[in-house]
Amino acid sequence: MFKSSTIKNINMFSANTYTERRKKLSNNVSEGVILLLGNDDSPMNYFDNTFHFRQDSTFLYFFGLNFPQLAAIIDLDEGKEIVFGNDLTVEDIVWMGTQPTLLERGQTFGITEVKPLSELEGYLNKVGKQNRKIHFLPPYRHENKIKLLNLMGIHPNDSGSKSSVELIQAVVNLRNYKSDEEVKEIEIAVDTSVDMHVAAIKLARAGMKESELAAAAQQVAVAAGGQISFPIIMTVNGQTLHNHYHGNTLKPGDMVLCDCGAETALNYSGDLSSTFPVDRTFTTRQKEIYEITLRSHEAALSMLAPGVPFRDVHLAACREIVVGMSELGLMKGDPDAAVKAGAHAVFFPCGTGHMMGMDVHDMENLGEVYVGYAGKPKSTEFGLKSLRLARPLEPGFVATIEPGIYFIPELIDMRRAENKLTDFINFDKVEAYKNFSGIRNEEDILVTETGYRVLGKRKPKTIEEVEALR
Repeated sequence: MFKSSTIKNINMFSANTYTERRKKLSNNVSEGVILLLGNDDSPMNYFDNTFHFRQDSTFLYFFGLNFPQLAAIIDLDEGKEIVFGNDLTVEDIVWMGTQPTLLERGQTFGITEVKPLSELEGYLNKVGKQNRKIHFLPPYRHENKIKLLNLMGIHPNDSGSKSSVELIQAVVNLRNYKSDEEVKEIEIAVDTSVDMHVAAIKLARAGMKESELAAAAQQVAVAAGGQISFPIIMTVNGQTLHNHYHGNTLKPGDMVLCDCGAETALNYSGDLSSTFPVDRTFTTRQKEIYEITLRSHEAALSMLAPGVPFRDVHLAACREIVVGMSELGLMKGDPDAAVKAGAHAVFFPCGTGHMMGMDVHDMENLGEVYVGYAGKPKSTEFGLKSLRLARPLEPGFVATIEPGIYFIPELIDMRRAENKLTDFINFDKVEAYKNFSGIRNEEDILVTETGYRVLGKRKPKTIEEVEALR
């Protein structure tokens, strides 16, 4: 038990915070029992050599306990809250040192009843025989799918479809709105994320490997007492949106796209992107495209306010890209018609932003249709279908703003061969940009009662600010 993990007892917030969260959750689910599964250690290549442990965010949000092999029950009908887990044996203590008991840890988070993990199956069997509903969230880890099979006889292939929509919606409707103490923690993550980007921008030189920059950024996150919030993107091939390969050598004339963020010790995330030249300055062509991405970014920011659908924020960013690309002769025609036709998606095939919090893509495992779309269906149109957030904005939402321009040769060639967007794209001129790569900047924002504010300290964003660090 717990042979390879260092058990952490971080009291993220006050016990009252967790007690109130569980109370609100109970009030928003009608009846039955809520089952929340924590995560286990994940072995890299044998049982005792594990990846960095990361607790399930929803389990953390409601119960705070940050170590493996736990489950929790909220019995709505009987008014009980129980954490199931095991205390350490003497052999565990030999390897890990003296640790508080499960009950002592639980009391830190307002939990007064704990039981051995072996009793969970019996508790659920009793609930099942009483014909009471058991609510659980869609599992994203295979071990938790197997647990549901063993505990409730649910086949792993059916664990998603048999999860509780009522519980999903209740969790989303709590976690989507960030409290002041959560915002404060996110800003700590964003501040560290800015330092990660500044370190990479200052260090980059021709002849270096992408891996050297990625290592420098990760060092900042770990030194701050946390971890990276997702695998670092540090690439000279910025046209590939999620490029985690770090083996290329930086050459004169290249740009580096850095997308990385820090996760605090309390498991809240930052998520920022920067694009910077390997040379001391951007080339003229790089500056032209970079400025368009900045204009698109500012167009998105200018739209942010309570009640504004984020889909409209995204479309405003898309329109500005069309306007800027038309000024360079790469696009043409009416900007609104071009966006309606999806012509912008040849260069901007993804979304302008997503929710963020304890997860860098907040609650993505619960389904974007609930988190970012308030239960409404997503578009199936290329480009728009990759928009993770579309619902009207509300105070307390934390999201990213990250429009970009990407020259993806395969996508350009495919659209040209289709001969459908020639009213809006000058493919002959675009041909000369097919080796350009891609550019994006990203900031994290909080929607307020009156508008928005950018979280954390300023990330170098303008051409002048970036070049000053080079």
